[in-house]
Amino acid sequence: MTPENPSESGEHTQTDASTATQYPTDVLVSPDWVDARLDQFGATDSDLRLLEVDVNTAFYDTGHAPGAVGIDWQTDLRSAESHDILGPDEMRSFLGSHGITEETTIVVYGDNSNWFATHLYWQLSYYGHPDVRIMDGGREYWIDYDYPTTTEPVDPPPVEYGRTLNPPTNPKIRAYREEVRDALNTETAFIDVRLPEEFRGDITKPPGINEGAMRGGHIPGATNIFWAKNIRPDGRFKPPSELRNVYESHGIYPDDEVIVYCRIGERSSVTWFVLEELLGYEHVQNYDGSWTEWGNMIGVPIEVGD
Repeated sequence: MTPENPSESGEHTQTDASTATQYPTDVLVSPDWVDARLDQFGATDSDLRLLEVDVNTAFYDTGHAPGAVGIDWQTDLRSAESHDILGPDEMRSFLGSHGITEETTIVVYGDNSNWFATHLYWQLSYYGHPDVRIMDGGREYWIDYDYPTTTEPVDPPPVEYGRTLNPPTNPKIRAYREEVRDALNTETAFIDVRLPEEFRGDITKPPGINEGAMRGGHIPGATNIFWAKNIRPDGRFKPPSELRNVYESHGIYPDDEVIVYCRIGERSSVTWFVLEELLGYEHVQNYDGSWTEWGNMIGVPIEVGD
């Protein structure tokens, strides 16, 4: 990922003719859709909230969409009590502290082609927040196509998030290690979205990453479909026919039971979002323990090579 050099503000000089999304706007909105609502996102009493989720918060500091609240994925979206996603009470606190009620429409975007934005989207879907959407293209597209930016941080007044999140509303979209074990040697399709070198077991984590597993390889029977196969060169999602071909060419169809995974569940959230929300697959789970868990466990089967 290359550093951005956003302007403070200025004329929007969009040059990409295909600005509209080909998907329902209740899950995926275009940058133009967001651009047209910046005044609403910036209002403290708005029922719209725009979140920029980054793993490198320096990006937000150098420039972000006006009205966007900066979210640090590493500190805001990881549980303080365990090596896990936010627990129910932590999620309620997170949402309320960022001015979000159960009636708020949340639009999320971020760096790394929306890795961390889709991970938050998946968490919010797991807990059942009624209305959450992804901004197509993420941070890079917004910057590259000269949408307006500011360096002024956004800090909405805290509110009370009124819905209970325990138990989660949509637990079937999350796979735990026991479910992964049970799905071995069944018709379940495992999709490993990591780099081919990770899948083969040549490396246990992407270059530049500290946290990995003791052993390399992949879950037996998994198919390696790199997460970026979902994305156009400009960072936006491919059109429906191209995305369907990505998966059907590997023999994975909408009525299949599917479990996706990566290293810690963020890259696989992109593929989960594509299958579940954009293509309408009905039985897709994100195994967020992913390779950091599976590759460190004793007594589980691992395959290496292609």
